[in-house]
Amino acid sequence: MRSLVTGATGFIGGVLARGLQGRGHAVRVLAFSGEDTAPLEELGMEVRRGDLTDRRSLRGLADGVDTVYHVAGRVIDWGTRQQFYGAIYDATHNLVQESLGKASRFVYISSIAALGFGRHLKGLKESDPAVKCGIPYCDAKLDTEQLVMAAHLSGTIDASIIRPSNVIGPGSVWVREIVDKMLSMPVPLIDGGRYSASLISVNNLVDGIMLAGTLDIAKGKVYHLRDDWDITWKQYLSDLGNLVGKRPAFSVPYPVARAAAWACDMVCTPLGIRPPGSRLSIDVTGRDMDVDNTLAKRELGWRTKVSYTEAMDDIAAWVREHYRTRT
Repeated sequence: MRSLVTGATGFIGGVLARGLQGRGHAVRVLAFSGEDTAPLEELGMEVRRGDLTDRRSLRGLADGVDTVYHVAGRVIDWGTRQQFYGAIYDATHNLVQESLGKASRFVYISSIAALGFGRHLKGLKESDPAVKCGIPYCDAKLDTEQLVMAAHLSGTIDASIIRPSNVIGPGSVWVREIVDKMLSMPVPLIDGGRYSASLISVNNLVDGIMLAGTLDIAKGKVYHLRDDWDITWKQYLSDLGNLVGKRPAFSVPYPVARAAAWACDMVCTPLGIRPPGSRLSIDVTGRDMDVDNTLAKRELGWRTKVSYTEAMDDIAAWVREHYRTRT
């Protein structure tokens, strides 16, 4: 089996590429020109250089590939609509077009954000309606899912979509970004941090992705992947803060935080300035995102294998290595 992985120099893609290789797949990865791919090449992976937003640079990328795992995308919590749609929608369109008539399977790594933020998502199933919410990341993910499913329905390629919740592990944005903020400024809880953090270990996520890419039942399906951990944002931020001698500073009511974040987005983003708080980050931490994950359990046989304690132990080791000179 030959698999193509985008985003393999990043967090989720790197774990996925190694996981596929460990299962005997021949792995090809796409990387930007100049990206450090030495660790992947040392493992025997084939590296192709290109830019997902430049269709011409992808020519031949999917030749001889059985399954495409599309992980790459803009994962930061702020940016313009053009930035998100270019890195998510346009990039996926180009990759799908390159894959048609070549690869037999296409697995797109989306997000629960495609359901539409600004509301509680607790209990929502894959079959429940997704809505546009005006946050570019969320809307781009939803439109891109529809693009991928249109390719599947055309009969030219078998597609599956994975919607992860908040992915944690060594180097995750939900580790690195929070630790960086805690070391530079007070980090508040939203509504006391009482809602579920809706986390998933990157290793548990990758298990689900590989199942979706290999099982026939997954063709044409969307799956929510979220670990069955009873962890609130208060506990997670406290546990993470303890690693660097910090703690959540205070609590802000969700309506107040959301209004302030909206103003920050409107003022800062057009100027290319990162807002101190975005609607995306406030919605994730201030609403309950415990989407229903029973479909993946029933159809894929997926389950939580790595515990919260084990995941935090891995994170603690990474934090000690990367922040030892700053703490």
